[in-house]
Amino acid sequence: MQPDTTPKFEALSEFATPEERLAALGIELPPVPGAVGDYAPWVITGNLLMTSGQLPWIDGDMKFVGKVGSDLTVEQGYQSFRLSALNVIAQLKSAVGSLSRIRRIVRLEGSINCAPGFTDQASALNGASHMINQAFGKKGLHTRMIYSDPDMVLTCATLVSVYAEV
Repeated sequence: MQPDTTPKFEALSEFATPEERLAALGIELPPVPGAVGDYAPWVITGNLLMTSGQLPWIDGDMKFVGKVGSDLTVEQGYQSFRLSALNVIAQLKSAVGSLSRIRRIVRLEGSINCAPGFTDQASALNGASHMINQAFGKKGLHTRMIYSDPDMVLTCATLVSVYAEV
């Protein structure tokens, strides 16, 4: 079971910026990941910013590989989703300069590389939700969807994308 890392909104002023929230948690964003194919890492249309799927890696080093439920535990899946979400936040910052320009995280979508019979996807995806909520406070509360995938790109464990209002 993963640790209780649900957002503690009272820990910081509701007016704290996402950068201040991350700093208070001792979290530095990883370098912005580049695209691994012929696509844009993010797109803004009107006031909607959408990211491409972000993997659990830092500087091209995949930190979580394999299937949750056989190769990896639920806790490792949680941490993988958390790192994927940090890469999403790095992409958001790359897109808008300051994370304060994000008015709201609208939707979070996750894909999980999981073993047959694995049914605790929601607990693993909490790693991404908790990271987004910790960084953005009340503006981070989002809808979400998770997809189970028997074979993920580069054998990664997780992938996260978001829709954000700017």
